[in-house]
Amino acid sequence: MTDAIDPRAAISRLDAGAAAMDRLRGAIDAGRPWPVGPVGGEGPESEWGPPEVLAHVAEMLGYWLHQMERVIDGPAEPVPMGRQASDPLRAAAIERDRALPTDELLARIHAAVARYAARLPELTAADWARRGLHPRAGELTVAQMLERFVLVHVDEHVAQLQVVLGSGQAIDTVG
Repeated sequence: MTDAIDPRAAISRLDAGAAAMDRLRGAIDAGRPWPVGPVGGEGPESEWGPPEVLAHVAEMLGYWLHQMERVIDGPAEPVPMGRQASDPLRAAAIERDRALPTDELLARIHAAVARYAARLPELTAADWARRGLHPRAGELTVAQMLERFVLVHVDEHVAQLQVVLGSGQAIDTVG
């Protein structure tokens, strides 16, 4: 991937992901109560139910925007950033928020997408090229962080929800 990012395309992709999750709201609520499983440790996210997925997406969107800001504002490159799946704060946020109503989790996702929509167009070419250092993924630019940890991750979780809910149809989140 290059460091060329079209903020409008990225925002459109995030909007599409959030809209796809909205369209699954009825199926998510119809399946309640969902089994509650562990979210901590290195266990796969693929085993989560819809409440955990929505809680995770709502949390991770804010987390990665903050991490991008840390890299942009960091004094020297590469700026240490990111976390492992076993991060206890990540698990605690998901465990806490998975009990929230679907509407609240979706509202949080939409609010986070709005923050990206406000911020991404402000970034300069130099901002997109700033480098962070992830504990597992290594050195990544802000552009690569957005693609890998936000855009692709949202798409993956939309697909996961479709499988769990047995929707049988793909929901286009790429635009």
